[in-house]
Amino acid sequence: MNSPHDIGAHLASHAGGAGVATAAGAGDATEVDGPWVDRTGFISCKLVIVYKAVLAQDETISFAANLQDATADDGTGAADFGDALADTVFATGDTGGSTEEGVAELDIDLVLANQYIRAQVTPDLSASGTDTLTWAAAIVMGGATVEPAVAP
Repeated sequence: MNSPHDIGAHLASHAGGAGVATAAGAGDATEVDGPWVDRTGFISCKLVIVYKAVLAQDETISFAANLQDATADDGTGAADFGDALADTVFATGDTGGSTEEGVAELDIDLVLANQYIRAQVTPDLSASGTDTLTWAAAIVMGGATVEPAVAP
């Protein structure tokens, strides 16, 4: 029996994509598609993006993100689904430049979603040169209609 004190027993996590970017270069302002995930048995999720950015003074890192749903794990019938995270600034470089770490999140109701979902994430560094970013996303599913299997 799953205990309410063991939140992990009520959730399932899946890869949502990852990337690195250099300002005005590779990976910057480029949408990354995560892998397709079977959401069967879950009615909600949180897209969690963790990041570490090296930013020049007053330069920023922002993210835009959304989910797509599809009827098959090959993306059949893929379409944007649910609320999206508009291009939002999450960190600004301090005086002299700084390393910034943080989290961006998006909550999504999956009740009307097709069986398969994937994250789409677009990082955007405002600088024209040297700023760098490393990020990774996870889809954390909850609201299980049947609790996830737990090892004995």
